Amino acid sequence: MWIKHHLFSFLVRKDILWALLVINFLGTIYGYIWYADQLAQTPAHFLIFVPDSPTASLFFVFVLIAFLQRKNWSLFEAFAAVTLIKYGIWAVAMILAGAAAGDTLNWQHYMLIFSHGGMAIQAYLYMSYYRIRLWHLLVVSSWTLLNDYIDYAHLMHPWVSRRLNDYVIPEIAMFTVGLSLFSILSVYFLSVRGKAAKRSLE
Repeated sequence: MWIKHHLFSFLVRKDILWALLVINFLGTIYGYIWYADQLAQTPAHFLIFVPDSPTASLFFVFVLIAFLQRKNWSLFEAFAAVTLIKYGIWAVAMILAGAAAGDTLNWQHYMLIFSHGGMAIQAYLYMSYYRIRLWHLLVVSSWTLLNDYIDYAHLMHPWVSRRLNDYVIPEIAMFTVGLSLFSILSVYFLSVRGKAAKRSLE
């Protein structure tokens, strides 16, 4: 219990929140740059649906800004929590799947594994500080599943390894929808229903 108490006290220290804000802000910028080539080929009406990971970290940037003011912006928290878990796990899974299919991993792949794994971890670490209500989660669920539809019905999904793109897009689509549901349910059970475990930012 002592370790748990000090961990949660550590998470809301201002220097830690500021450090995470800087890391996520810079990661968000890098993420949008990473998507530049794909965005250049994307029809304008689909642009908002393409850069999934940087948009997820952008939501968390707003959550951290609110935390630094000792406030909760609950809709941003819901968007951040669901999308950080989903796209953090998704990116790691796609890189590892590409490696299993024969890709040679380089330093960028390992950097992406580390950074995207961190996205999911930070979503879970701050779960008990969120003030997400059911309606917030319903809004985010609608957006997330619509994004999956756009990604795989209109082929706007993030680019994956050519070895995967040639053979297993239907399987990736099923995995992605399943991951969306997993992320939504994680937030529901750990945040929306987990009200007794809520912690104060003070």
